[in-house]
Amino acid sequence: MPSLNTAVLSSIDLYQRWLSPLKGFRCAHAAFFGGESCSAAVRRLVAERGALAARPDIAARFHTCAQAYGHLTGAAQATGGSVRGVCCCGPVPIPFRCG
Repeated sequence: MPSLNTAVLSSIDLYQRWLSPLKGFRCAHAAFFGGESCSAAVRRLVAERGALAARPDIAARFHTCAQAYGHLTGAAQATGGSVRGVCCCGPVPIPFRCG
């Protein structure tokens, strides 16, 4: 489905260019593990395999991002810090702060 892949990639490009810089932080996965953000990972997966074929790996990435959020919030609570921001993963925004 080339048109679906093109639409998904275009949407990610728009997000990365215009929305992501406005929020001022990275997703929980990138903040916790380092490396590429979820939007970059999903963009790479869709470009390599297509949106439909990449769905299981995209879902796994979002699940791991949610787990990273849990680690970040647990560490923040243990050290008296707080959490700020919103994870870019999935349909539900997840707030977090690093440090």
